Parts: sequence; C-alpha cells; structure tokens
Amino acid sequence: MVTQTSTDAARRPLPTLRRRATLRRSLGLLADFRFEQSDPDRFYGHLAADTVGILSDIWADAGPTSSLAGTRILDVGGGPGYFGQAFAAAGVDNYVTCEPDVGEMAAAGIRLASSVRGSGMDLPFADAVFDLTYSSNVAEHVNDPWRMADEMLRVTKPGGLVVYSYTCWLGPFGGHETGLWPHYIGGEFAARRYERKEGHPPKNRWGESLFDVSCADGLRYADATQDSGGAEPVASFPRYHPSWAWWMTKVPGLREVGVSNLVLVLRKR
Repeated sequence: MVTQTSTDAARRPLPTLRRRATLRRSLGLLADFRFEQSDPDRFYGHLAADTVGILSDIWADAGPTSSLAGTRILDVGGGPGYFGQAFAAAGVDNYVTCEPDVGEMAAAGIRLASSVRGSGMDLPFADAVFDLTYSSNVAEHVNDPWRMADEMLRVTKPGGLVVYSYTCWLGPFGGHETGLWPHYIGGEFAARRYERKEGHPPKNRWGESLFDVSCADGLRYADATQDSGGAEPVASFPRYHPSWAWWMTKVPGLREVGVSNLVLVLRKR
C-alpha cells in the first residue's frame, strides 16, 4: 500500500477538498450563476451549501480537529443569511455572521439569531475568539481588503484558520452583474452601460462598492503574513475550478484572467 508522505501533502495540500473539486461541481455552479438576479434563493442556496462543504473539507485537511462540530465560526459579510442556513443544515450551530448593511441582512427574509451588525474593517470582536474565520466574495466590495484580512486574522485563535475568498477583477465575473466583458474596458464604462441597458444603476458600482482586486494582490498578502510571522499560508486555489486546474494560480498573467475567484487559506500563528 502506498502512503502519502508529508512532502507529498505539502506539494498537494487539501486532499479532501481536491476530491470535491470536480468538473461536474464546477459546471453545476457555473450553470446557477445565471440565476443570481432572477432566482437568488437558487443561486445563493447552492453557493452556500457548496461553501459549507469547502470549509468542512479545508478544516478536515488543515484544521486542528477533523470536524467542524464544536468549532466557533465567523462569517465576515454573511449577507442575507443563506450561509447561516447552510451551516445549520450541516449541524454546525456555533456560527456568527457579521454584516454592515441592515438592508442586506434582511434581503431574503431569513432571520438568524447569530447575526451581528458590524464592519469587516473593524470587527466588533475580541482577539483570538474564533476557530475558523472566513469571508466569501466580500473583499472586492471594500476599499481596503487587506485591512479586513488583518482583522480576520486578529479575531482567529492561534492554530485556527482564515479562509479568504474573493472575485478577481480581471476574471470574467470581475464586473459582477455588469457583464462578462465590459469591465475589461473600464469599471465606469461597465456601470454606465448596465444603467443604459437595464434602466437602473448596478447594485455593485465600481469605485464605490466594487473594486479591482487582483489575484496577485492576494498571493502577495499571503506571503507577507508568512514573512511577518502572523500566519502560515496553507494553500491558494481557484474556488470554482476542478482541482486539476489549480495550477493556474502559479502562472502570472494567466491567473488574473483564468482564476476568477481566489481562495487563500491561512493558519494563524
């Protein structure tokens, strides 16, 4: 029987998650993207369930225990509650979400007792109180995403994990609802074109609630946390890609257009 060595594990981190990251999963998530505006329950419900699966696998591979049961989890920018529902359905009940926008929290009519109003830039929590801190598609909506990442590290316990996932600006979904290509011409062009076409401004306005965060920015941040001794980078990978395409994060240029959504996994020191 062939066993996995520690060197093999270092080269190919997150083996449990790799088994989940199939082409079939990728195509299913991509197919649901078209329902983001017309049927948000379908889109965000599927995305939330997939996110819980990803986090469970990451925790099993890199966390201090094998299961999320009993872990204290913070969701930074949890939105209207789909993620809270998905965690509850998975039997994880020690979950807190922090969201600055009351309107966003109430948008889906989901009530969560664990919702806290607050900014990811200045999290209203003490140091080192959460086992797992994560953020899903929020970094591109704040003007200083690495301050938010620092805050997430601050509130995470030593040995705990930070999972930071965001949409890369030069990927096809960087412009969000404004389309697959107009943001390549410019964020303001994409916003004006959307308003002319739809008759109302986009929800995500470039320069106000949508910013151009690159894949390289995140990788540099992960390196900086290692250099400072604040965290150990565990892995970086494209969130929606099958595992055989994870190599894209290593290729400058290609990763900016091909990765689409970067996930950073950091272990707090």
